[in-house]
Formats: sequence, C-alpha cells, structure tokens
Amino acid sequence: MVLSRLVGARVRRKEDPRLITGRATYVDDVRIPGMLYLAFVRSPHPHARIRSINVEQALAMPGVVAVVTGQDLRGILKMTDEIGGEGEDAGTVQEGATSPRMFPMAVDRVRHVGQAVVAVVAESDYQARDAVDAVQVDYETLPAVVDPEAAMQDGAPQLWDELPNNIAMSYDRTRGDVDAAFQNADVVVKQRMINQRLAGVPMEPRGVVAAPDPATGGVTVWSSTQAPHWNRNDIAKNLGLGQNQVRVIAPQVGGGFGVKIGAYAEDFILSGIAYHLQRPVKWIETRSENLMATHQGRAQIADVEVAADGRGKILAYRLNLIQDQGAYPKDTSLGVLTSLVVVGCYDIPAIDLHIRGVCTNTMDVGAYRGAGRPEAAYYIERAIDLIADRTGLDPAEVRRVNFIPPEKFPYTTIVGEIYDSGDYAKALDKALELSGYQQLRQEQAAARQQGRYLGIGLSSYVEICGFGPWESATLRIEPSGAVTVYSGICPQGQGQETVFAQMVADHLGADFDQITVQFGDTATAPQGNGTMGSRGLAVGGGAVMLSIEKIREKLKQIAAAMLEASVDDIELADGRWRVKGAPDKSVTLAQIAAEAYGGTLPADIAPGLETTDFFRPEDETFPFGTHVAVVELMPDTGEVKLLRYVSVDDCGVIMNPMLVEGQVHGGLAQGIAQALLEEVRYDDNGQLLTGTLMDYAVPKATHLPVFETDHTETPTHLNPMGAKGIGEAATIGSTPAVANAVIDALEPLGITHLDMPFTPEKIRTVMQEARP
Repeated sequence: MVLSRLVGARVRRKEDPRLITGRATYVDDVRIPGMLYLAFVRSPHPHARIRSINVEQALAMPGVVAVVTGQDLRGILKMTDEIGGEGEDAGTVQEGATSPRMFPMAVDRVRHVGQAVVAVVAESDYQARDAVDAVQVDYETLPAVVDPEAAMQDGAPQLWDELPNNIAMSYDRTRGDVDAAFQNADVVVKQRMINQRLAGVPMEPRGVVAAPDPATGGVTVWSSTQAPHWNRNDIAKNLGLGQNQVRVIAPQVGGGFGVKIGAYAEDFILSGIAYHLQRPVKWIETRSENLMATHQGRAQIADVEVAADGRGKILAYRLNLIQDQGAYPKDTSLGVLTSLVVVGCYDIPAIDLHIRGVCTNTMDVGAYRGAGRPEAAYYIERAIDLIADRTGLDPAEVRRVNFIPPEKFPYTTIVGEIYDSGDYAKALDKALELSGYQQLRQEQAAARQQGRYLGIGLSSYVEICGFGPWESATLRIEPSGAVTVYSGICPQGQGQETVFAQMVADHLGADFDQITVQFGDTATAPQGNGTMGSRGLAVGGGAVMLSIEKIREKLKQIAAAMLEASVDDIELADGRWRVKGAPDKSVTLAQIAAEAYGGTLPADIAPGLETTDFFRPEDETFPFGTHVAVVELMPDTGEVKLLRYVSVDDCGVIMNPMLVEGQVHGGLAQGIAQALLEEVRYDDNGQLLTGTLMDYAVPKATHLPVFETDHTETPTHLNPMGAKGIGEAATIGSTPAVANAVIDALEPLGITHLDMPFTPEKIRTVMQEARP
C-alpha cells in the first residue's frame, strides 16, 4: 500500500492545543442555569437487606430539593427492574449465561460495598454531600462471599435466586483429541495462574449532567462515556422516551480504558431525576467512588495444563477458568473473549475449555484495556516459559517452533477464530535483534556468578480487535472547501481527530487546517457503536474511507464538467484536481465546492457534497508482536528494577507513527503496572481495602525505563486502510513479558511461578525463604 503525503507521516495531533491549554470541555465544565447537584448514599455493607430508610432529616437540611430512594425511582423510571447491558440490546450476555434483573438503585437489598442506595439532590454540591450524612438507612447484614471458588460451593451465600451456586455463565468446548495428546506427551506442565482484579483509574472519573430539553420534551445528557449512542438508546428505553427525545453528548473524555463503556446506574438515575424535576442535575464521581463503584477488570483464576513433545511443540491445551463477575454481571463475555485467543500465536491442534462466570459480593467486573485478551496472553506465554524451563530449551526457540507459519494465513485456530494475517517470527527476530538477546543471556550468566538476580522475559502475543458489527461516518464539504467529518466512534485520547483529517486531506485535496472532525454527540453524529476494542481506526476509519470514496467520485464529476474533460481523465495530484497529462488545467477543492453549491451544475449532477456511510467489516483483525523485558531483583528490599523494555508491535499499516507510539507507551505503562504494582483487594468480609490512591498503586514515571519501541507492518485485507489496531496491544504483550522476566530472575532459587503483582514485599519474602 503506497502511503500518500499525510497518511503515514508524524503529524501533530489536532486535539492537543485545546487539551494542553485547558480550553477543552469535560462533563464537570458543563454549567447550566438552575443546575442542581446530586450525591449518593452508598452501601457500607457488601451484602445486606434494607429494612428502612429515613430521609426526613436530610430533606430538612438547607438547599436540599429532593431525596430519592430506590422505591421512589421506580415511579420515575419506566424500566421493569432491568438496566441495559453494554449496548442497547445487552449483547454481552453469552450462550450459557443468565443475566439477573437489576435496578439502578438498591430497593430492598445491597450486594456490594458502594452500591447506590439513596440520591440526594441539592442546590450545591456541598449541600448534597452534607445531607448524605443525614440519611438514615437500617440494614440487616447478610453473609458475603468474595472468593469466586468459594461462591460456587454448596451452602455459599447466594446473591441471586436465579443463579444457583452463583454461577452466571458456563462455557465448555473441546476440539481435537486432547486426552490422546496428553497421554503421548513428552512434557506436561500444570500451573494455577491468577489475573488479579484491577481498577481502570482514568484521569477523569465518571460524570453525568442531565437536563430537560423543552424542544423535544425529553432530556439532554452529558456523560463521560465511550459509547454515547448506546447510552442514548438505553436511557430512552428506560425513561419511556423516543430515541429522538434523548440527546447524549460525550464531551472531552479524560481516559476510558473500557471502564466507561455503556450506561451505568448513574446515567439512568440522573436522567430520570432531571426529567422528573424538570431541572438540570449534575453528579461528578469522586476518586473513592471511582475505585469502588466503577467496574473493574481482569479477576480470573486459571488452571492451565499443556502437553508438549521434546522439541517444545505444544500438542494440547487444557484451561479451567473462573471469571469473577462481581455482584452484577455487567459483561458475561469476558471469559469467552479470553478463550477466543487463548492459543495466542501458536499452532495448537487440540484444546479443552471449561469457563465459569461467578458472582461475588464485589464491584462488577467488565472491560478493561484488552478485556480478556491480556489474560489469554498471560496464560499461554507463561506456559511457553514453563515448557522451556522443563525441557531446557530457550524460550525464544519454544515460541518459534510453535508459531503459525506466515504461509498459513488466513488461519483458523482450533477455537474457530480466523486470524487475518501475521508473520510472528519476523516480530520475534526483530525484538531479539533490537534487545541484543544473546548478549543479554551472556550478561545474565555473568551476573548470576556475581550473585545478582537478572531476568529476561519474552512475550509473543496476538490480540483480537476491530470489532463490528459496523461503524458510521458523515462527510460534509462546505461551499468554501472546509470539511467536517462526523463519526459514530467516541475516542478518549486515541487521536482519531488527527488521523481522520490526514485521510481526508490526502484523498480529497483538503486543507488539513480546515478539516474538523467531530464525535460524541448523538444529535450530529450518525448512529455509532463508540470506541473500544481498538476499533476506532480499523472500523471507524473504514466508514470514513467509504464516505471519502463517494465524495471523490462526485468531485471528479464536477471537476470534469468544469475542465471540460472526461471523468476518467481527472486525477488528484499535488492537492489539485487536474486533467491527466495537462497539469495546467486544474481546480482546487474550494473551487469544486463552490460549483457544487452554486446552482450551475449540469442537470445530471445533484448539488451538494455530503454523504453518510456505514462500514461493516467481514471479521475482526489480529495485531501481534513480541516484547522483551529485562529486570533485576534486589534481594534485601524485594525491589524489581525494570532495566530495559523493548517492544516490537504489528498493527498493520501505520497511519501516524506518533499516535502509534503514544498508544504503545500508555499500554506498556498499564501492562507493566499489572505485573508489578496494581491490585484491587477486598477483605474476606467484602470490605474494599484499596479505596484510595494511597492504597491502590498506579505507576509513576520512576517505575518505568525509556521504552525502546519498533514495529513490523503486516497489512490486513479487512478494511480499506490495511490497519489493524494498536490501542490494547502493548498492554497485552507487556504483562507476561515482565512476569516471565521476574520468574526468570528467580530461577536460581528454584522458583518457577509466582502470582502477580510482584510487589517488593512479595519478592523479598519468597527470596528470603528460598535462599540458603
């Protein structure tokens, strides 16, 4: 694919000036005359019945306008005790899954700490928060369960009557002759692996402003969301309004990472109360609320068993997986998403999968950067290193012998996923070369002679992204030649405003500075599915390209009429539409646009330059790569020093290298942080122990080295750009690379596995216990 003038170049982001100067608008910046403020009474108990609620004192406090209980909310919302899942059709409920009936605010029972019980509405934020303390709730505490394995046992506390043993979903698949493979294997490795629970911690917590709309008789909602159309559709359904009576605006969104997908309870509560009171209402999440009431990620327990021959070639793979769903199963697809890429980059002929989603008295678990795919990569990449350890082979060579060869693409895996394209050995070789892998092994041997604990970790990953089912774009050229693109995606920093403008400038001859790209407003953007799963460019960009191609054809027709030439002889070159072989006969986009709206077009050409198009990809795309981590462990303190980090990622055709690097850097920080730092913890009674950023560790610059990043480029045929997606790739590759490095450093002590996070306390303890 030949890259043109702007596409493929390091173009600075159009978004950045307003962001770095503080001129961007976030939900908390929305100010409306007569605005009220809302604060929540949240449950202090992980499991309890609500005996009674007394709101009289709160109602009598200064500035308080309303105090709304769950029972009151029943009279405001039109829902039948059920809130939508992630999308208007709650499409994340999987085969073998049961979705219990839920309501945005507790009515008679709470099931996790932080669940909303009462909403207090007042003239100021401070008055609302003060009145929260005056609400009296009488609870009858119930037994709680936070361990998903314990929750599955007979006699465990039951969260939902319709979910025996708290099992929300079951998924079992066997492909190939697994038993025979294990019977004939030279090597069998078994390991229990934990993917600890994580918090998304976006820089901007969630927020909602809802206001009545006199024009439609409905509501306008500002929400920090990744999918405004999904929220609009769910809110309209649950308020009993038409979708054209509800407008959802996602202004600037300060980070999402999956935890802002779909409508939350607060979206329904704010919308319903604003509609009921006919006054605007605002709620901005505090950081403590964010850590206990915004859905969390990962939270899996996996028993992995792999059979291999003497060369390290994997013959079969068994996975028993328990996915902690939290109290309200927001997304029952997570365990299944893990299974879709559980074989990673490898040609594995047989597999046995047993997956259970289990409810516990904890906050819901949903999508978090990668959503199931980082977990899958962790299991298979740790298994590869266990095979290498058992056979005495080099971990790089075990990966190489198992890779799907490039001539087999498109390749259907044993679980049925069709990998579009790949050259995994190429990425591995480049990573080994850039890191100086052989030299690193020599340095490691020398360090061990000196009593130092140096570790080298590899990770070769593949991920699934570019999810459909479709995405939309509207492209409009004004009479002046200025261009506006409206897209159904809703980025939170990925840079699509820049890359879509690059595409338009190159393919239409538009002035880059006169291109505006708009997202996040259901009143202006065509129906869309939002930004998640690295679909913004791969699917959203496909819709933009469809619109570009339609407009190109019309531009050629108008230019041909203006230049008195055949349409087939018109080309775009050097930013002008000209006659082939006669560069002096040309017109600009602005001249064509003026003609399109000027009333002198030929009768067979319709006026205007505007189109709306929907792109439906045939399938998902599968980016891949190899990462190398180098660590040193400090026995006296347990500190893990990350000395070097090399990543080679393949996201297909790169539209803007600077944007790719930014996504890789952010993804690496989050993936490395899972390995070394982060964990949401509840005590045995269901109380949250990591409810502030003093308790929940997030990475700082001092934790990370200067990243050494590079890429290979393997295009996909599944969209017009050849782009695969990069938003989650580095997170997926980095966690197992760092984990493998830490375990490799511990190898002289006979330690072959340790569960994340590798905190100094944990590392120091195991080293002190294992050293002579």
